[in-house]
Amino acid sequence: MSLLGTDTAVFSPAERISYAENGIINDQIIKSSSGNVTLFAFDEGQELKEHTAPFDVVLHVVEGQAQITIEGNLHSLTTGQMIILPANISHAVAATTAFKMLLIMIKDKK
Repeated sequence: MSLLGTDTAVFSPAERISYAENGIINDQIIKSSSGNVTLFAFDEGQELKEHTAPFDVVLHVVEGQAQITIEGNLHSLTTGQMIILPANISHAVAATTAFKMLLIMIKDKK
């Protein structure tokens, strides 16, 4: 496991990443064979279109508000809330305000 871009494990997720006007920024914190931890900052109105991931994902809203769609079901999340995105299930992410999220991907070693 490696921490990317830092020599210490103590940090504030909300302060570690900044917004970009009309964009989405990401910062991969950990990358390992067992999973990844990535911070994202979405400007208001930005989105990730419907897609799937081959592994389970935990999405934690660090700041702001977002709409998460999982298999057509809409979930409105706000600061501090989390949701699980099951492997191989379609999902999408849309920023209803500027928002930051921590994405934790757990890779299954079968």
